Amino acid sequence: MNELQSRLKDMYFQKDKERGIYATFTWLTEEVGELAEALLQGDNKSIEEELADVIAWTISVANLTGVNVEEALKKKYGL
Repeated sequence: MNELQSRLKDMYFQKDKERGIYATFTWLTEEVGELAEALLQGDNKSIEEELADVIAWTISVANLTGVNVEEALKKKYGL
């Protein structure tokens, strides 16, 4: 998880920072909506793609707020 978060930060942090936390969060919520549509349609290919988008945008929010996702998961779920 740390490697994924680091790679996404390298790729997108500057753009996310320029966009700002609220606009980045808005993109995340849009992707959640797209995931909901894919689930309702039962389209496994779209479900896979939208899950990836939701995870990536969630990590972008974490990067903007300084949250280490792996540590947060460990604290919350004991992973």
